[in-house]
Amino acid sequence: MTLPSFTSGDLAARFGLELRGDAGLPIEGVATLARAEPGQLAFLANSRYRAQLADSRASLVVLRAEDATDAAGTVLVAKDPYTAFAKMAALFEHKPARAPGIHPSAVVDPRARIAPGAHVGPFVVVGARSTLGEGSVLGPGCIVGDDCVVGDGCELVARVTLVTRVRLGQRVLVHPGAVIGADGFGLAMDSGHWIKVPQLGGVVIGDDCEIGANTTIDRGALDDTVLEEDVRLDNQIQIGHNVRIGAHTAMAGCSAAAGSARIGRYCLIGGAAGVLGHLEICDRVVVTAMSLVTSSITEPGEYSSGTPLTDNRTWRKNAARFKQLDALARRVLAADKET
Repeated sequence: MTLPSFTSGDLAARFGLELRGDAGLPIEGVATLARAEPGQLAFLANSRYRAQLADSRASLVVLRAEDATDAAGTVLVAKDPYTAFAKMAALFEHKPARAPGIHPSAVVDPRARIAPGAHVGPFVVVGARSTLGEGSVLGPGCIVGDDCVVGDGCELVARVTLVTRVRLGQRVLVHPGAVIGADGFGLAMDSGHWIKVPQLGGVVIGDDCEIGANTTIDRGALDDTVLEEDVRLDNQIQIGHNVRIGAHTAMAGCSAAAGSARIGRYCLIGGAAGVLGHLEICDRVVVTAMSLVTSSITEPGEYSSGTPLTDNRTWRKNAARFKQLDALARRVLAADKET
């Protein structure tokens, strides 16, 4: 395998960045500022790590203009160094070529439609009336159930399950173990026992979305569960039935949205945060890690809940006082009325 190689001048011209230093430096890989070796590109996005510039062995560093004065070597100046680095790092990512065709061990229903340029890997199952678009990849062990659509340029990496009535747009990336289109958690109590509410909807996922490993997205009860374009879900996330997530929203690992929640566009949901069912979150909201959203959010901004970590002795004292807050509030109100 031939490794890609660019010069510092190539990278500056390709991404429209200001080059300060030697335009002829060969760049053959990427690394962190602290661990980079000659021939590698690094970045500085957080000025707290500016002191590492002096000792870094990186041939090229992408950084902001205000940090460039501390760099001894060649640099690329960017308004957003992290985004610029991400774009450049993609040039060095090696992705194995997937030849079009269907592996002999795959089981494809005769009523399914597989585009000539698609790749169906070993031990894959494709159900009736499902379609696989041009350039899409079904990795080892994937299962695509009945009545599913996998758009052009999608990749299901391995062991991904699309249960039924799942529609993926174009260029959707789904990581191993994800399950999309399983039954939503719909139950009704009848004479002292549960009966199951049929889940008759599907899941619709827009273009350029990414679904993390072991994440689950339930299909809708009647209407569809919907992820709009460019939604990014981390690993081990639970999306309940009939949830709608707006375009360009990102959710970190172990977060969850309960049934029929509505999350707006350009939102950020922190790790292990939860959104209760039937709530609405407007556009451009940040929910910090471990928070629980218990009421709708109608104004953009950053929101948090929970109590900070402290030593156990202090926590136990404060926990005991939580039970006294109502009585304390009543005394304060009574005192206000007397004054």
